[in-house]
Amino acid sequence: MSTYGFPASSMQAASRGAMAYQRVDAQSRSPLELVVMLYDGAIRFLGEARAAHERNDHRGRATGVSKAMAIVGELRSTLNVDEGSSLALELDRLYDYMFGRLLEVTTKRDMSGVEEVERLLVTVREGWVQVSAATSTTASPPRS
Repeated sequence: MSTYGFPASSMQAASRGAMAYQRVDAQSRSPLELVVMLYDGAIRFLGEARAAHERNDHRGRATGVSKAMAIVGELRSTLNVDEGSSLALELDRLYDYMFGRLLEVTTKRDMSGVEEVERLLVTVREGWVQVSAATSTTASPPRS
């Protein structure tokens, strides 16, 4: 038996079903919506890291920070800095700064980095939400 009295195979099937749903959900999103989803994930993981720190759960803090760092690294790797776009260059610098601050959290256990990066992510996320909304408004045909 597994959790809640369900057989382990049922729980595994439910988990696979949830993962399949998430995959389909992500595949049906626009690139801008995917960027917002990445920000949401990083923000969520930093919140988990902060909560783990408050519980004195060092492993939980490290896991949350590590996952947020992975997302920031992924966001950075998708930038087209070779084209010289000023936005891409500024985001590259910002992601580099965020990554460095999160590294300090890991090495120096300085939790101020979590809060700072979380604030930055929320701010930039809001900008992407506005861009996504403006893009979807102009891309959809007018209704009669």
